[in-house]
Formats: sequence, structure tokens, C-alpha cells
Amino acid sequence: MSLRADYEQQGAVCVRQVLSPADIEVVAAAIEANLADLSPLAKRASADDDGSFIEDFCSWQRLPELEHAVRLPVLADLAAEVMGSTSVRFFHDHVLVKEPGTSQRTPWHQDIPYYNVEGQHNISMWIPVDPVPRSVTLEFLAGSHRGPWFMPRSFLDDQAKWFPEGSLSELPEIDDDDPRVIGWELQPGDVVCFHMQTLHTAAGNPGPGRRRVLSLRYLGDDMVHAPRRWTTSPEFAGLADRLPAGVPLDDPLFPLLREGA
Repeated sequence: MSLRADYEQQGAVCVRQVLSPADIEVVAAAIEANLADLSPLAKRASADDDGSFIEDFCSWQRLPELEHAVRLPVLADLAAEVMGSTSVRFFHDHVLVKEPGTSQRTPWHQDIPYYNVEGQHNISMWIPVDPVPRSVTLEFLAGSHRGPWFMPRSFLDDQAKWFPEGSLSELPEIDDDDPRVIGWELQPGDVVCFHMQTLHTAAGNPGPGRRRVLSLRYLGDDMVHAPRRWTTSPEFAGLADRLPAGVPLDDPLFPLLREGA
């Protein structure tokens, strides 16, 4: 099957050795630049006594190293191929670093309920710069991108901060041995691509190595602005004043990396 067909069926694919050694150095430099200069959006996603899981968002405009990674042509080309889209617009960057000794899991969740966009041509790329064993990699529930939204909850305290309790279905129990659960051992240069509605999770990182990842989100032909009644993550404050609902995200925050046909 083609990458596009696999993506449509599973909602997640692994593409081996997309990045050259020079590209990997660009991505690693972006992550380290972000860690050295965290934004106000940065947060610790692990308990204080449980290692260190640091996340940060939306720093590409202030960190040249990160903008360099965002604009790597190989990534825009891959996004177009996997999404089946003629246009590729950048959405946002997300740095995720789980240091050795972090047992905190990332619970099962979908990304789309947190976002201010709608449509089917979308992709998140999970780009590690360290080897990632199968036991600590990102995992997906294949086919879940074709299903409903489930209640999004905060990772540390399990609170429903975006939707009223009972307004969305709760996540079903997903067993580790469920045959629909997919994931891959990864090496630097590999890229995992997944749909914003695909359920995914990740284990902690007992070590001994670091797990540094740059995740980049891209929008394709049918993606439009969808202002929400709730606070999105990232928020993009003021965007609703500039862009009405239902239009492409034609704004300096979201550069067009490939023109549509």
C-alpha cells in the first residue's frame, strides 16, 4: 500500500530515514534552542518528583533554529504526500522532552479537540533526535481518526477543562494487547506521521537515554479556521478577530509552505 493509503486506513504511519544527518542536526539544534529559552507556554507535564517531561509550543517565530526546522523542504514534501494535499500550511511547533527517570505516561487522547481547526487534510509529525525503544515510543489506536471525539482531560489531574462533564463520551478502555495498537521503535531520521483525530499515548522514559522530540503540525487543502467556545491549546489569542470561521488560516502565524494546484 502507499503511504497515503496506509495513513487513510490507520491514521498513523512511520516513514523511515526521511531526514539526512544534516537535517537531524537542524532538528536537534531547534530542540536544544527551545529548551534553553522556554516560552511562556512551556509547561512541565510530569509530577515534581517524577523525572522531567517538558513541553513547549509556538516558538518558531522567535527562535531561528526552530524556524529552520519548520521550513525543511523534506518535511513539507512528506506532509503533502501523506495528506494527499496540494497545499501545505504550517500550523504549530511542539517540543516534547522526556528525560531519563520520568515514569509519567502521556495518557490516551486526541489532539483535534484542543485545536481551532477543522478538516481532514492534516498531519502531525513526531520527529525524534534520539533512539526511541518500542517500549517508550508513541502508540496509536489504528482507525480511531474515523471515529468520534472523546472527552479531552488534563494529563496530570484528569480534569475536563475544555468541555462540560458528560458532553462527550469518555475514552474506552484500551488494552495493551489490543491488536489495533500500533507503534514503532525509532531511530533519528525516522518520522511518525499521524492524523490530529487519531488516539495516541506514550509511556514514560525509564532511561538510560533522553527522548527529545520535535512535533510539527501541518494543514492541507480542506483545513479551515474553527473558533471554539473553549480555550484552545495553543490559544492563538486574537486570531478570531482577524479570521472568521470556515476560512483557510491565511495569517502570518501559519505560513504557506507549498502552494495549492
